[in-house]
Amino acid sequence: MTNKVMLITGATSGIGRATAIQAASEGMKLILTGRRENLLQELAEEIGNENAVYKAADASDIEQLKTVVENGVARWGKLDVVFANAGTGVSQPGTEFGDPHEWKKVIDINVNALMWTAKLTLPYLRTQKGHFVLTSSVAGRTSHVGSIYSSSKWFAYGFGINLAEEMAQWGGRCTTICPGMVNTPFFDQAKPDKLDPLDVAEAVIYAVNANPRNNVREVYLMPTN
Repeated sequence: MTNKVMLITGATSGIGRATAIQAASEGMKLILTGRRENLLQELAEEIGNENAVYKAADASDIEQLKTVVENGVARWGKLDVVFANAGTGVSQPGTEFGDPHEWKKVIDINVNALMWTAKLTLPYLRTQKGHFVLTSSVAGRTSHVGSIYSSSKWFAYGFGINLAEEMAQWGGRCTTICPGMVNTPFFDQAKPDKLDPLDVAEAVIYAVNANPRNNVREVYLMPTN
C-alpha cells in the first residue's frame, strides 16, 4: 500500500478518522474531507502533514466535492483508493411520524453524496485500476420497521454491488462495508460493547490489501455481543 493515494469522505470522526490513521500507518497518502475543518486539521497533523491534505466540504454538494478531488489529485498526482464513508441518520424513526426535512438530509448524504463521490473519482480510479470502498450497514441487508435510514443504506448496498460489476469491466475493484452497531458519535450514548471504529477500519484495509486478482466485494461484520 506504500505510496497509494486514498480519498476519505466523512474523515473527521469515527470510522473515517480511524481508517485515515490506519491507512497512513500502512504508508498511504491521504486526501481527507468532511464538514469540520478544525477536526480535519487535527487529523492531518496527527498523521503528518507530509502525508495528508485536507479540505472541508459538504459531500452532498457536487461542486464542493469536485474541488476536494481535483485539489487532492493535483497534490499527489493520482488516486488509487476511495472510501465513501460520509453518512448520517435520523432522530425520529418511522415513516408516519418521521421528519421529511431529516429524510432529505439522509438522502443528500447517504445517497447523493455516495453517487457524487463515485462519479467524480471513477475517471482517476480507471487510470490506476483502483478501488472504491463504501460504507453501507447491516441495516442495508435486513429490514427495520419504517426506517428511512435503513432504506438509504439499502440503496448504498445495491449501489456498491452494481458498481463492482461496472468497475470489473476495466479491472477495478469495489467493496461494500456492512458493519453492525459501531461505537461512534453517531449515537447519543456510548456503545463500548459494540464494534470499535478500528474494527471497521481494519476491514477496509483488509479489502484494499487483498491481492489485485481478488476483489473482496463485501465485508459484513457484527459485534460479538
